[in-house]
Amino acid sequence: MIGFLRFVGILNAAVWFGAAVFFTFWSGRVPFSPEMKALLGPHSYPYFSGAIAEILIARYFNLQLLCSIIAVVHLLAEWLYLGRFPQNSRLALLLGLCLAVVLGGYWLQPRMKALHAVKYAVNQPAQVRESAGRSFRAWHGVSMSVNLLVVAGLAVYLWRVANPSDETRFVSAVKFRS
Repeated sequence: MIGFLRFVGILNAAVWFGAAVFFTFWSGRVPFSPEMKALLGPHSYPYFSGAIAEILIARYFNLQLLCSIIAVVHLLAEWLYLGRFPQNSRLALLLGLCLAVVLGGYWLQPRMKALHAVKYAVNQPAQVRESAGRSFRAWHGVSMSVNLLVVAGLAVYLWRVANPSDETRFVSAVKFRS
């Protein structure tokens, strides 16, 4: 059973980390590529590239949320099966990653989506659109910074899941005496 639990934990952490790296450094840039600009045309590009990015980010958030739920369930299953409370550092890292995912998906992304809509709304005054654009850029910077921290945290989390400290490996002989 512990082999199966370890496999599920490593597979989940690897998928989560791989998706984060792939999205952050590869597919997240696609909506803003020259190919997309040529496809959408210069008039439609600014708004629709952002809208496409919002759709991709929503899918990415769903994957992150699923992986974080699996990671929490995996941690609880290990705790119940092994009978020992998880290490505080591993628990804190996982809870921090889950918190970043939830805040990013349920608080930051809806705010950025609303600012994006105002930034390109033709029925808004220019001053309101410029203000929304500045706010959007600031929140986008925060979002990218948090995403990079999540990628780094996921690298550490993957390492911790793949190389667990085995507390029962070195047991003194005194414990076996009667």
